[in-house]
Amino acid sequence: MSNRIIGNRFYISPEVISSIKAYSGATFVIKYGGSVMKDELLQYNMIQDISLLSSCGIQIILVHGGGYAINQWLEKLDIQPVFNNGVRVTDRDSIEVVEMVLSASVNKHLVLELNNNHIPAVGLSGKDANLIKASSLSGMDDDYTGKIDCVDPSILRILLSNGLMPVVSSIASDSSGNTYNVNADTVASYIAGSISADKYILMTDTPGVLKDSSNPKTLIRNLNISQVNTLKAEGLISGGMIPKLDSCIYALVHNVQQAHIIDGRLRYSLLSEILTSEGSGSTIVK
Repeated sequence: MSNRIIGNRFYISPEVISSIKAYSGATFVIKYGGSVMKDELLQYNMIQDISLLSSCGIQIILVHGGGYAINQWLEKLDIQPVFNNGVRVTDRDSIEVVEMVLSASVNKHLVLELNNNHIPAVGLSGKDANLIKASSLSGMDDDYTGKIDCVDPSILRILLSNGLMPVVSSIASDSSGNTYNVNADTVASYIAGSISADKYILMTDTPGVLKDSSNPKTLIRNLNISQVNTLKAEGLISGGMIPKLDSCIYALVHNVQQAHIIDGRLRYSLLSEILTSEGSGSTIVK
């Protein structure tokens, strides 16, 4: 049977069973973000699928964004969100709000939901155990949008080896104690590279890499770094897809085997992409 999704059920074919066996013991870094985080049902479905993968012996590190929640709080405080090439610009007035939303609200909600679904999870930010050291992206005094200087994955390895799932918010600090908001795609890719993950997966609100951003039927299912660079040079990649693909390239160059961009709005998109040959989004290789 070629169709792996029947109605609202995921068909467990011999191919799927073979894939589960092949990936047992593997490590995946999954970045969860986009507008799919707004919908409780979509979030529930995502946690169910991650639970299944985890129960099959796959070690998972979940990195999350939370832009929609940040924007809601900034608007309440009459602070206008600003973006540059798909990356949030964070000043002194907004960094405390960003940290509160990502590390205290979104992170702990995800940890609670995972624990309630029998996945022992631990919430972290880049500040914990010096996981991520960052500095200002622009170098300007009032720019708290961060770039990553180094990653120490020791705490992640300790948690994974003890059967715990790390859930990481994209907040980091420098040696002087300044806090930075780092693009979550970048955080996920650096973490994936630091542990040489088997897969780096972005769950977002687009079907994947599209030749025409307004036409889902132009999905490119398989491409390599050279093809990504060509698409960028031709101006076919823009906005928020730029940091996503840049993060994929970084991960692949740093010993991650495969990167995937999938649509978190589609039921079973994660399972379909990982466990079937048809996939559901875009797979990028070196």
